[in-house]
Amino acid sequence: MHLLDLSALLVCVTAALAFLNVRVLHLPAAIGVTVGGLLISLLLVVLTALKVPFAQEAVELVRKIQFDEFVFQGVLSFLLFAGALSVDTHALWRLRGPVTVFALLSTALSTALVGGGTYLLLELVGLPTPLAYCLLFGALISPTDPVAVLGMLKEAHVPSRIETLVAGESLFNDGVGVVAFSVLAGVAASSAAGHGPELSAGGVLRFFLQEAGGGLLLGGFLGWLGFLALKRVDDFVTEVLLTLGVVMACTAIATHLHVSGPLAAVAAGLLMGSLTDWRPGALSSREKFDSFWHLTDELLNISLFSLLALEIVAVKFSASALLAGLIALPLVLLARSVSVVLPAAALSRAHEFEPYTRRLMIWGGLRGAISVALAFTVPAGPQRELFLVMTYVVVVFSIIVQGLTVSRLAAQAASAADPEAS
Repeated sequence: MHLLDLSALLVCVTAALAFLNVRVLHLPAAIGVTVGGLLISLLLVVLTALKVPFAQEAVELVRKIQFDEFVFQGVLSFLLFAGALSVDTHALWRLRGPVTVFALLSTALSTALVGGGTYLLLELVGLPTPLAYCLLFGALISPTDPVAVLGMLKEAHVPSRIETLVAGESLFNDGVGVVAFSVLAGVAASSAAGHGPELSAGGVLRFFLQEAGGGLLLGGFLGWLGFLALKRVDDFVTEVLLTLGVVMACTAIATHLHVSGPLAAVAAGLLMGSLTDWRPGALSSREKFDSFWHLTDELLNISLFSLLALEIVAVKFSASALLAGLIALPLVLLARSVSVVLPAAALSRAHEFEPYTRRLMIWGGLRGAISVALAFTVPAGPQRELFLVMTYVVVVFSIIVQGLTVSRLAAQAASAADPEAS
């Protein structure tokens, strides 16, 4: 489809959903456009079943959108860069140990638990699926979505130390998730072709170092260059263009070097945010700079969630797949609980966690567009359609139910952290 058609569709629908939310739904922006988008998608499905011409054309237009490319090659790096700019890097450095453990160990543990549990549960409901594919589902659904999590943290007013821990984990654990997903996708493809899995610990480690380590190094290098350039200009427009160039360079160069573009954007954002805090004179107007990236973050965030909701019309639902998704939902929550509680227990001797930290990490570990985008990259076949439905069930529950209720938990955490303020 033409870029103009896609842009017009996305902007107009997003604007309409935002208007509907402000005037009628009165929900947090990301949740409101998701609910509105789901309602529109449901209406389109009904009208398509009734063979209404314009509805059929609209559905075909949405199905032509490459959602995974829109996420990974489009908006994700900008959203991660904007989110990283706002993170307190000094607090993040003090929590570097727990953040690293949760980003690495929790994601890997959850992947194994969800994958193994999915294999057993799908057998029980009459949808036998190879273990490699079940682990693939575990890899795509286990990482918390940084876009969804950072948006939730803005609305929920979480205590600052817990906010840094949750935000830090979500910013970095997608690197582990992408590595696990890529490795398991290769194993699943080899298994489906009748070949043995070409997998070794050394190969996985090399791939991880290339993807994650390479992405962090690339982002750090480009972020440093961007900061050096910022110091030498005193013009707001030029400063904005320089930061936009850094983000786009992260995505483009990472693609050619086969390293993680999202992690490059995170590293660049953290470094530039930290250095401009250290040298505030590097920016002509910190207030205008922050306002620009806040507005960019809000616009892209709302656009992403509206398209996430609309893309549901591209998924072929069935009763058995819906049942599998409903069964997977408690499994994912249980795996998240175990993968938070066990590492937290191991870390508790060296790090004192504030009250409600574990509960906020579990319930605030939202899934979102990254999981759906990864599900769209699963090779065509019965597993792809099944995983898309299961992923949408988990993601919709996560965004709407968890997203709407986590603020209550955050209020309890704030009250426990500062009893005199309650």
